[in-house]
Amino acid sequence: MTREELRIGVFVCSCGSNIASVIDPAEVAAYARTLPGVVTARTNLYMCGDPGQNAIKDEIAAFKLNRVVVAACSVRMHEPTFRNCVAEAGLNPFFMELANIREQDTWVHAHEPERALLKAKEIVAAAVAKVSYVAPLTPLTVPVTKAAMVIGGGVAGISAALDLGDMGITTYLVEKEQSIGGTMAQLNKTFPTMDCSI
Repeated sequence: MTREELRIGVFVCSCGSNIASVIDPAEVAAYARTLPGVVTARTNLYMCGDPGQNAIKDEIAAFKLNRVVVAACSVRMHEPTFRNCVAEAGLNPFFMELANIREQDTWVHAHEPERALLKAKEIVAAAVAKVSYVAPLTPLTVPVTKAAMVIGGGVAGISAALDLGDMGITTYLVEKEQSIGGTMAQLNKTFPTMDCSI
């Protein structure tokens, strides 16, 4: 796909007041409309909510978008949400880029709104540039043997092996000494109760 064929939609979240109390999301959207390949840009109070996600899906259909940038919160918070959203609209989920203008911008620059606005625009521009070059990906399914090996038969190793076993995972406990217990096995009594250590 050549750059001229790109049809990018940018969706800027207000995140209630998390973003909107510092910068104007509409200004970020207006700036995004000037970027190469961007054919639509809009805002929403909560882009991760059903109305926001429905707006993304509607715009994908109406503008025949083939790339999406969501300017909102962290990847850790909502990347799966937005990947699923664009997939439900018929796009490869990896044609979506999440631009973090909350944690990496408005939260850390709350007392510098002009600079925060400039940074939000730059973060969105970077995301638009990045999504312009993404390729479709297909997740792989790999068979996994549900087993674990714990190295060290001290208190921590024994505890880890027992926890794994309780989860139904076949567990192998490996200890280099002749008996398990680690340092605890070398003690006669333990403080403060003076109970036997093993």
